[in-house]
Amino acid sequence: MNANNQTALINHLSQYVSENKRERIQDVLAFRTRYVSLVLEDIYKDQNASATLRTCECLGVQDIHVIENNSSFSIDEEVTIGSSKWITLYRYRNKNENNTANCFTSLREKGYTIIATTPNRDAQTLEEISLAVKPAFVFGNEESGLSDYALQSADRHVRLPMYGFTQSYNISVSVAVTLSYIINELHASAIAWHLRDDEKKELTLEWYRKIVRRSDLVEKAFLQSKKDSDSRRES
Repeated sequence: MNANNQTALINHLSQYVSENKRERIQDVLAFRTRYVSLVLEDIYKDQNASATLRTCECLGVQDIHVIENNSSFSIDEEVTIGSSKWITLYRYRNKNENNTANCFTSLREKGYTIIATTPNRDAQTLEEISLAVKPAFVFGNEESGLSDYALQSADRHVRLPMYGFTQSYNISVSVAVTLSYIINELHASAIAWHLRDDEKKELTLEWYRKIVRRSDLVEKAFLQSKKDSDSRRES
């Protein structure tokens, strides 16, 4: 869709969205970021998977990359309480392929540095992670953690603070601890972490479509009307 049609469609759909919701969308977009991404490898418990999505949405992280080599990723809507519809989910689940490798390649093409989470004491702490690079934090499944490939292929490794007998947090807690710290640091920095204007417009349209009832039919009728009007002006 060209920029003119996109703008026109946003304006058209906005009349079906309450003023409060329109203002709320703009407020949320002001704190959305793609500077940080989350990667989940073979998470198989839907409650944990859903809790991580909810955490990302609450903290303004837009993009979540889901790797499904051995486990299917499912969402529990009672846990997400609708948060999953406001984020962008990328799924890597091709059969007979190394989906972790595919995901990492895609992230690096977008300029991300792959940071694997590990309990290894030799790994960096969150405080030592430089935000001068775009971080993509990778978390493994509930039992075995990250795959050997993920650990060996990552650009950096990070560990979370733990002082008890237990060796690891629940996956959803690990994500919350990591992202809460990183997002706070990002907001306090001079880094340009905000969405671009075109990204804000793209998400505004996407979210309007999810809010407006039968938006597909409303959109189809509007674009056809606009096309007919443009043709009449040109003739």
